[in-house]
This record gives sequence, structure tokens and C-alpha cells, in this order.
Amino acid sequence: MKIRKDDMVKVISGKDRGKVGKVLQIFPKNNRAIVEGVNLAKKHLRPSAKQQKGGIVDKEIPLNCSNIQIFCTRCSRSTRVGRRLLSDGKRERYCRKCGEPVKA
Repeated sequence: MKIRKDDMVKVISGKDRGKVGKVLQIFPKNNRAIVEGVNLAKKHLRPSAKQQKGGIVDKEIPLNCSNIQIFCTRCSRSTRVGRRLLSDGKRERYCRKCGEPVKA
């Protein structure tokens, strides 16, 4: 899976198409990710000892990873990610459009 936690991603299909957000959580077995501020659903909360006030809360629900793409902050475009081997033996992810490293 090429998408990691804390990556900036852009939604490429669905009701939130065009929105950009940070990946909060990844579910590799289900091929899904939770993106900050995207794919919101209403959750009804009952008052409890932990949460004194009940009510309706907006909550992010998982998106399929095929509907999001890495967003390069340097060139401000959504892009695919390549991997290259550095001279010290480490691998780095880079933007396929501008060639700059992608920071997670």
C-alpha cells in the first residue's frame, strides 16, 4: 500500500471529490483510509459519564484507497508515488511529476 499515515491526499472520486486532507488512519486489510475532514457522517451520541452532553457529531468514516491519491505539496498536484534507492542504501518515496521527495 503506497499511502501512509500523515500523508496529504486528494480525493479523486465520490461526493467529496477535490478535497485535500491528511490521512489519520490506515486499514491495509480492507484497503481503506480515514482522511481528515472528508467523508463525514452524523453520529448520534447518548449522554454518559465520559461525555456529559449528548448530541449529533460529525465523524470521519473510512474511504477506499482507490478513491484517494497522494497530494504533492511542492508542485500542488495529485500524483503517483515512485520509490528510489539512495546512495546510502535507504529507499525514499518521491513525486513522479516534480521528482521531489514525499514527506509522510
